[in-house]
Order: sequence, then structure tokens, then C-alpha cells
Amino acid sequence: VIPPPVIHIESYSEDSISFSLKMTTNIKVSGYVVNIYWTFDTHRQEKRTLNIEGEKSIQKVANLTAHTPYEISAWAKTELGDSPLSFVHVVTSGTRPASPSLKAKAINQTAVECSWTGPRNVVYGIFYATSFLELYRSPHNTTTTSHNITVLVQRDEQYLFLV
Repeated sequence: VIPPPVIHIESYSEDSISFSLKMTTNIKVSGYVVNIYWTFDTHRQEKRTLNIEGEKSIQKVANLTAHTPYEISAWAKTELGDSPLSFVHVVTSGTRPASPSLKAKAINQTAVECSWTGPRNVVYGIFYATSFLELYRSPHNTTTTSHNITVLVQRDEQYLFLV
């Protein structure tokens, strides 16, 4: 039986998490697959996937958000197959930034100008869909470091926007 890998949180800060991965077995490990999950505004779950080569590994994940809960899951790729998943949870330190104040204005039937307030020098995600269900499950999205963006949409549809 292949055991799940051990995920150990080495350290965390406002914008990063460092963790180690190891196996408690003599089975040869070729690498790990790690997923990092977090939720914004209770509407949208985000995920970052890391494919890591080698048996032992210490990883640092940066560009995270302060005071945000993260779930890290991992499984090992071995000579006998994939291991079961293991999970850890961690909340980054610091104070979570205030939510931006979004304004969306139709320019014409297929373009919407979105603008918002918020800190500089950060990456913003803009999510939009025609229903709350679509906004949660599979929204259209884009990212920018600006405080405004023009989004192209389908004509004759109403859209929900989240930044």
C-alpha cells in the first residue's frame, strides 16, 4: 500500500507559504502533484497546481493574499502508481486587503468598462458570467494590474461582475 505524502508547513507570511513534502516509505518517488485552493468573496474558488520532480521537496508559493485560508493537497507519483491525497490548511498572516469597489458601465452592446478602487502594484482578477451559478462554477475571467479594463461580452445578455 502506498501511503499519502507528508505535507509540513515550514513557514508562512502575508504573501507566501513554504512547505516540505516527503514520503514515509521506501517506494521510489518520481515527483508530486500539489494543488493550492483558496476562495474569493465566497463566489469563486481558485486553484494553483504545481508539478514537482524528485523525492524530497521544499516549496515556496508566493503572490498570495494576506489573512486568507489556503488548502494544500498533494499526492506522490511513485514507481507503483499514485499515492492517496493528503491535505493541510493554513491561513496567511497579516490583514486581508479591503474588497475593491467595482463599477461596471456598458459602452455598447458588446463591451463593458469595469473600474474599481484598491491598492496599487497588485494583480486583480475580473470574473463575469450571466448567472450566479456560472459565476461560481465557470466564469469568464481575466487579470490586470490596472484599475480598469474593457471586457467584451455577448450582446443581449445581462452579466454579473466580480473583481
